Amino acid sequence: MKSLVCCVALLALSGTVAAKLPPLNDEAKAKAAEAAAKAAHGGKVEAYLLCKAQDRVAAQYNKANKPAAKGAAPAAPACVDPGAFAYTPPGAAASPATAVATAGKSDKPKK
Repeated sequence: MKSLVCCVALLALSGTVAAKLPPLNDEAKAKAAEAAAKAAHGGKVEAYLLCKAQDRVAAQYNKANKPAAKGAAPAAPACVDPGAFAYTPPGAAASPATAVATAGKSDKPKK
């Protein structure tokens, strides 16, 4: 019974401590968004590497066991390479500096 009362008291105190934290500033929010994007990209890279490893194992298995023509395994979907990590903040896509830098360039080649 004492442990239950202690747990409830600790939970109540932790809620009041968390409520007093100051809100995040814009820089901290931007860093958190970039960290989340980097973590998501890392997950995609790990999934790609796992897919490639599974393809190698399946190829070795099929080579060793020569599946019958009538019961050939269906082709697996191709692994998609996520590419290099590139993060663009949500507000930076339409910045005035980018618009000025690309305004003078044309798509026509110079002669």
